[in-house]
Amino acid sequence: MIRQKFTTRRRTAAVGAFAAGAVLLCAAPAFAHVTVDPEEAEQGGFATVDFKVPNERDDASTTKVEVNFPTDQPLASVMPQPVPGWDVKVTKSKLDKPLESHGEKITEAVTKITWSGGKIGPGEFQQFPVSMGALPHDADVMAFKALQTYDNDEVVRWIEEPEKGKPEPESPAPVLHLTPAGDSAHGGAAAAGEQQNSGDGEQSAAGSGGGTDTTARVLGGAGIAVGVAGVAFGLTAGRRRAAQTSSST
Repeated sequence: MIRQKFTTRRRTAAVGAFAAGAVLLCAAPAFAHVTVDPEEAEQGGFATVDFKVPNERDDASTTKVEVNFPTDQPLASVMPQPVPGWDVKVTKSKLDKPLESHGEKITEAVTKITWSGGKIGPGEFQQFPVSMGALPHDADVMAFKALQTYDNDEVVRWIEEPEKGKPEPESPAPVLHLTPAGDSAHGGAAAAGEQQNSGDGEQSAAGSGGGTDTTARVLGGAGIAVGVAGVAFGLTAGRRRAAQTSSST
């Protein structure tokens, strides 16, 4: 009986280990490729996007990352944030059709950013922040084809654009999903207005509270005076009764 329980426990442990390994194997492709964070941004707005680059090799380090911007969706402003230990190179190209931004015509746009000189070791990842905008008004996604170079001269090309209704490609490109612009500015103004109204209400309540407090003090003072008068009247009445009783006796 004891042996049977021991065998059952060993089988359960083995099944659990196998299941955990299977989960890890299935989950690995989900985070092994280059991605963007956040994954969504508003159409027509500006956003700071982190390109997250994991090292998926156990015996090599990533030493260069190239991110290509879609030429059919040029952006008027693209600014990488400095990353300690990495050199950054911004490549611009002339546009066939100039862009307009704040009343000015822009004849060239960023088409590629290259980070080099640093190192992403095995089991590590690195984020490369980029501020960009204004994002397209008439697109649902932006795909950024990326190249990841290792110190053993291996180059992994994350350039396959995902398609709706189809499985994720083996080497997907980082994709930024664009959502319709909301009334966040109006909401912010409304929130500010509500906050101001709330503040005014608090001030009114404070003023009302002050008036109530003053009234309470006046009434309290009057009550004390009435109480003192009552006590005095009681003492006087008591003395008169005592005097009448003494004279009657």
